[in-house]
Amino acid sequence: MTDKPEEHQEFIDYPGFIDEAMRGVVRRALALVAREGLPGNHHFYVSFATDYPGVQISPTLKARYPKEITIVIQFQFWDLDVRDDHFSVMLSFNNIPEKLVVPYKALTAFADPSIKFGLQFHAPAHEPMDFSAENLSMETATEAAFDEVAPPHADNEEPPAGSAEVISLDAFRKK
Repeated sequence: MTDKPEEHQEFIDYPGFIDEAMRGVVRRALALVAREGLPGNHHFYVSFATDYPGVQISPTLKARYPKEITIVIQFQFWDLDVRDDHFSVMLSFNNIPEKLVVPYKALTAFADPSIKFGLQFHAPAHEPMDFSAENLSMETATEAAFDEVAPPHADNEEPPAGSAEVISLDAFRKK
């Protein structure tokens, strides 16, 4: 028998296990991009809770996005640094470079629209989790959800120079 855990839980935290595994997918994808760059048409929409402990964003971005922000890692990003528990990246917002530091536990969603792949995470650990049956669905963003969202710019059109895109992923979330 193993040592007694410090805190005994009355349930097995399957949603937490799944979120941890999915965060590992995000970490591996970001690490690949940090080493080799974005292959093909791949690009990422990364949503995270801006009020999660350890998130570092400028006061300007924090005031504009007090709860959540979605960043796009596609054309203009620099210094992507992937660590075990967080990543950091430089993006430009209105031609102003901003360094963002994001713990993986702050993630709320991740998507790669080029292949219609998406993940949605449960509420970050600093918020109480809702274990109702409707919120414990194993579904992630589906092809239909991606079809509902118009891309921020046409596939053959470059985004405005020096800008970062902030989008809403509400269409990917269950209502």
